[in-house]
Order: sequence, then structure tokens, then C-alpha cells
Amino acid sequence: MSDLPDRLPPDGLRASDADREQVAEVLRTAAAEGRIDLPELDERLARVYAARTYAELEPLTRDIPRAVSDTVARRAGHDVQLRPSSWAIGVMSGFDRRGRWPAPRVMRALAFMGGGKIDLREAQFDANVIRIRAWAVMGGIDIVVPDDAEVAITGLGVMGGFDQRAAGLGSPGGPRILISGLAFWGGVTVKRRGRPRR
Repeated sequence: MSDLPDRLPPDGLRASDADREQVAEVLRTAAAEGRIDLPELDERLARVYAARTYAELEPLTRDIPRAVSDTVARRAGHDVQLRPSSWAIGVMSGFDRRGRWPAPRVMRALAFMGGGKIDLREAQFDANVIRIRAWAVMGGIDIVVPDDAEVAITGLGVMGGFDQRAAGLGSPGGPRILISGLAFWGGVTVKRRGRPRR
């Protein structure tokens, strides 16, 4: 037992999917505020999702004011409340939201010459109603909703398709999912699926 290495410093610890998603949300907010442009956002997001440790994540938000306190608090071992990500962006790339993830009340998804998937079957809803605003421009977004959900779809397809087939009533007490947006030379598909068994 004496041959075991000393405990790693906090920044050498492995990052979780939730840690990576929190950093990605900070970067998306920074892009929305004009702090970084879309090509830099895309580059940093690629590095976020490839990161394995806190040491790889920390430099990606070092120059963004809001990120500093979150990163320092997490590395110091304090609890940081994970806010649901309100943006999913794929610019000549992709995004993927599936499994157990915190879904916000309003989610905006953009696929520009790229693609993305939003699977709500195991998502933890902030409220019983979620609004998804999806824009697919020369790209595609796939949305998977649980079969017990009430789904309303009001999106528009222009030289593309915005799938309406999954719209309809769900089971009593099921979530309400309102989907709107635009598919231009692209597509937004919405499919109903049963919840996965674990």
C-alpha cells in the first residue's frame, strides 16, 4: 500500500460529462454576448468535449469573466449548481444531448452545415413544459421525445422539412414539449420513443 501515488492535485482530476457541459454553456453564453466569435466557439467546444481533466478545461474559459468563479469554486471543492444548458450549437460540426441531462425550460438549437440530436427521454426537466426552438440551416436536428409527452410542433420548412408526425397528446401527467423553428435547406425530425430501461 505504501507504493500508491499521492493524491492528484485538483486540476489533475478527471472531468465528468456534467463538467464539460458546464464549460460548454459558459462558452455558448460568451458567444451570444459577443465575447468570442462562432469559429472560435466551434474550436473551443471541440477542445471541451475532448478534455479529460480539469487542467484541460480551465484554460478554455480563463479569459471569460463569468467562468472564473465557477472554475475556482469547483476546483476548490465547493458545490456549483449546474444550470441547464439553454443552447445547443453545431456549426460545421455536431451536438448531442442524451441520457440524463438537465433540460432547460427554453432550449435553442442551431445546426448550420452540421447536425445535432436532442433526446428528451431521460432528461431531467426544470419544469413540466419545455420549449425547443430549432433552426437547421443546411443541416439537420433530430429530436426524440418520450411517448408519454404532449407534443406541439409549429416549425416551418423552407426548401427543407420540419417533421410534424410526432405531434399529439400524451399521457396524463406527462411533460409538454413545444417545438418551433425553421428548417432551411435542412431538416428537423421529431420522433416518439419509449423511455429506455436501465
